[in-house]
Amino acid sequence: MHIQSRERTVGFVGLGMMGGPMADNILKNGHSLVVYDIDPRKVDRLAAMGAERGEGPADLARRAGILISMVDTTAQAEEVIIGPGGFIETAQPGDVVISMSTIDPLALRKMQETLARKGIDIIDSPVTGMEKGAKEGTLRAYVGGKPEALEKVRSVLESMTSQILHLGDVGNGMAMKLVNNMLFQVNRILIIEALALGAKVGLDPKQMVEVIGNTTGNSVAFQYSAPRIVAREFEGIRMDITYKDIELQTALAKSVKMPMFMANAALQVYQMARAAGLGNEDGVAVVKIYEQFTGVPVCSRT
Repeated sequence: MHIQSRERTVGFVGLGMMGGPMADNILKNGHSLVVYDIDPRKVDRLAAMGAERGEGPADLARRAGILISMVDTTAQAEEVIIGPGGFIETAQPGDVVISMSTIDPLALRKMQETLARKGIDIIDSPVTGMEKGAKEGTLRAYVGGKPEALEKVRSVLESMTSQILHLGDVGNGMAMKLVNNMLFQVNRILIIEALALGAKVGLDPKQMVEVIGNTTGNSVAFQYSAPRIVAREFEGIRMDITYKDIELQTALAKSVKMPMFMANAALQVYQMARAAGLGNEDGVAVVKIYEQFTGVPVCSRT
């Protein structure tokens, strides 16, 4: 590990599909890194690259002044950041926590209040770009929090991203991520419905993908989802994570008394797929539910 002061050392919790390659890029860009994950094999892999092993969030905060949480859920983030054995137990005034998970913006603001009593800053910095962007260091970061806190950690964020967008107060970065995710995740259900309808009436799904890809029906969501559906590529971002995201979207809307029609409908479709045992597959696997309705597979006929 590169020798740096505690203030410039990075502690990273959550070395999963996104967090693992993000931590890789922190190391590759010359930062000292201490890592922890509940899966020791993931820690072993980073340690072989030069990271130090941590014994838990509090141990990381004892050794690092920049602390990153990249876990799955709001409850897990709260445990890592402000729970017993969390960052808050050993972090020092002036430290900065970067919450990079997609979690509840309102919970983030409550964590900010708790950390502020100890002089610790927090910014939210969820990212877009999927696993490919995590590996290539080309993620886009949506940041909420104090400008001065962002500047303290900018070089670390730059090691993982190609663009950093500061969107205002704590929670605003997360709100932006949820809005963006909603457009993608809800649109994916409509894409599946369209392809399933076309297949049912006799169209070749492969031809549909080619035609729609050059028409007004095209979108980034279509380009990501449709070829994977036709090729039966169902590995990717777990549907359980997608469901969690939409729950956050609808809860945020509820908190400001805004009705949400499409997102709530999509939530139930994903829940139907999860109930059918598809929670560990990518969201495109929802097509399997529609194939049960139609009796026609959505795959190439050539």
